Amino acid sequence: MFYLIEQVSFALNAKNKKLTLIIPPYIHFENMPNTKSAIRRVRRVKMQTQVNRIRKSKYKNAVKQMELLIKLEDKDKAKKYFSKFQSILMQVAKSGVVSKSTAARKISRISKKI
Repeated sequence: MFYLIEQVSFALNAKNKKLTLIIPPYIHFENMPNTKSAIRRVRRVKMQTQVNRIRKSKYKNAVKQMELLIKLEDKDKAKKYFSKFQSILMQVAKSGVVSKSTAARKISRISKKI
């Protein structure tokens, strides 16, 4: 589907005498799915994107929380939170939002600090 605005203009190329379309950068062309399966896929991808954003924010919040506990030098709370932290990171890695090696590396480095 094309969204055209009046500000689109044409230019005549002097060499090959062809018209070229000049489109300002703020105009956005959106490709629409043509088949039923593609329409369903678009819907599915939107949902997956929302779920992945939630997972990624959960991961980032867990890392920030753990770093804050370590920074405040509250070792008891950090040790209590570590198992939950480890669980969150592995869940996120399992779903593929963050790679497994990244999650393992974060867990390893945090455990060294504790």
